[in-house]
This record gives sequence, C-alpha cells and structure tokens, in this order.
Amino acid sequence: MTQDVRYAATELQAFAEALLAAAGLDAPHARAVAATLVDGDLMGHDTHGLALLAPYVGELERGTMTRSGEPEVLSDRGASLLWDGRRLPGPSLVLSGIETLAPRARQYGSATLVIRRSHHIACLASYLERATAEGFMILLGSSDPATHSVAPFGGTRAVFTPNPIAAGIPTSGTPFLIDISASLVTNGMSARLAKSSQQFDEPVLLDAEGNASRDPAVLNTEPPGTILPLGGLPFGHKGFGLALLIDALTGGLAGHGRADPPDGWGATVYLTLHDPSAFGGEADFRRQMDWIAEACRSNPPRPGFSEVRMPGDRGLARKREQLQAGVKLHPAIAPALSACAERHGLKLPARITPAP
Repeated sequence: MTQDVRYAATELQAFAEALLAAAGLDAPHARAVAATLVDGDLMGHDTHGLALLAPYVGELERGTMTRSGEPEVLSDRGASLLWDGRRLPGPSLVLSGIETLAPRARQYGSATLVIRRSHHIACLASYLERATAEGFMILLGSSDPATHSVAPFGGTRAVFTPNPIAAGIPTSGTPFLIDISASLVTNGMSARLAKSSQQFDEPVLLDAEGNASRDPAVLNTEPPGTILPLGGLPFGHKGFGLALLIDALTGGLAGHGRADPPDGWGATVYLTLHDPSAFGGEADFRRQMDWIAEACRSNPPRPGFSEVRMPGDRGLARKREQLQAGVKLHPAIAPALSACAERHGLKLPARITPAP
C-alpha cells in the first residue's frame, strides 16, 4: 500500500513565512498569512490553505497585494468600526480585527468590524477557534466585489461570489465551527476540477444558456456559465437570499462593493464578536449549546451514516491527527509551491513518512 506523503506542520509554516517574506511581505503579515494557510490544510480545507500560497506570492510579485503597513481607520464608534484594508493580506487583517474587537465586545457585549479593500482572506474556518477559545461567538463573512461566478436564482449571468459565511460557537466541549457559503460549490474547487478535466458528481452549475451542468469548464466559456446558489435548481432562492444578506453585511456596510469599479482579487469583510455574558450569561449559553450538541450527536444516524457530527468535529479531528502525523497536501499543491519557491531560492520542506 502506498503511504501518504506528508509534511511537518511547523516546517510548512516556516516555509510559507519565508516564501512570503522573500516576495517582499513584511514579517508580521507573513507570519499571519502562513499560520492561516497551514491551518486551512490542517483542518482539511485544501482548496483554501497552502493552495493559495503560490497565487498570493504572485500577487506580491505583481504589486497587487500591499506588502507593509496597517489598515486605515475610516470610522470608529466604539462597538462598530470600518477599516480600509489598503489591499493588505486578508489573514493579517482578520486576525488583527479579532484582536481589536475582543476588548470592545467585553465592554459593549457585541462589536463589529467591516473591512473594505482587503485582499483575499483564505479559509474562514481557520479564524474561528481564536474567538471561541476566549468565550466569544464569532460571525465572519466575505464577498469579492471584483469577482462574479454565482447567478441570482432564476438567472443565467453571475452577480455574486460564493459569499462564504462562518460562525464559531463556544460550548463546554468542542466548539461548533460552521463554514458555509451561499453557493453549492466554491470557485476554488471548480477551478481545481476544471484544471484536471474532472466533473462534479452532481449538476451544481449552469451553462451560459441556463442548462444544469456537472462540468466546471462551463465557467470558462464566453459568456461564462455560473455556479448554482445553495439549494440548487429547485430551492436556490435560499442561497440567493443568503448571498444578498452577505453582500449587505460586507459591501453594503462597507460602502464599497459591486457598484464600484473592480479593484482586483480581494474581499470585503464582515466580522462580529458576541460576548454571551452580556446577554443570557455564559453558563446558560453553554448549557443551551451543550444540550443541542448532545441531542445531535446522540441522534440515530440514517442509512449511509455512522454518526451525526457537529460542524467542526471532522476538521478539528483532522487537525489533531495531522499535527501529530504530518500534513497531507493535495497532489496539485507541492509542484506549484516548488516552482514558486525556486524563483526565490527556496525549497519545499522535506517529506516525512508517518508511522504505519
């Protein structure tokens, strides 16, 4: 049996940080981006982890990702803030945002930050534990005003991005880590399958004429096809509504979005922290969430399922396993990273072989 090819998480993070620094990114930003990308792979989100490192380096090389500095504060009313991200790396901005909001959420009960002109923010699930570990409930949403791949329900021309939204919910045990989107599939997975001439198992796309399709190549035609909103062909009004909500929370509150000229690959970000102690109390919050966790996990599984998992259970289990046994990268990632590293005089870390 062929063994998995794996890499030590600490070495991958050091490599990513060094590669970003070699491309000109200031050390604090490089550290934040590297940690976030590796965390994405640790949790199994392999289209939004180190798969993004080479594209990010390309953005730095072209000057379309800002290399240094801090966001500009456009508005600060204590419990609500607006930043201009100045196209700084998204992971650095989001992590800084969580740090900024934490004391304000303790003071006011809730605190919200909206960021316009951020660069891409990678895997939303990567940020959630940083808030839940401190007892906060976190909501994080993102849209990319420069990208259009999801049509409104009943339409054939793209208006939205997948518009991911995530939530971290503390419990007495494992937190709930929700990371979903307003579309059936993501741009990243569609691009990966198209590159390898593969198709989705189900018709999650529309071609340019509005016919259901499994082939991600329809997104690259002229005019392009689209990704179906969450709910698919019969119930896509649900994803359409969610996409509208996320665009309102991001572009609407930021005052900068799809109505403005495209500014390159990036994100508009919505981030809120809630302190349960300011509402019904932390103990009762956890009591309610613990009851739900038990009711779901003890639920009799339907045919084809061995158990009911809560959102985040599998990702956190993967993270624990891969921190010990090494990170398994998708086969497409290492070649791209090696080519990128070679341009900057670096090498991918040595592979490790996990114990059988």
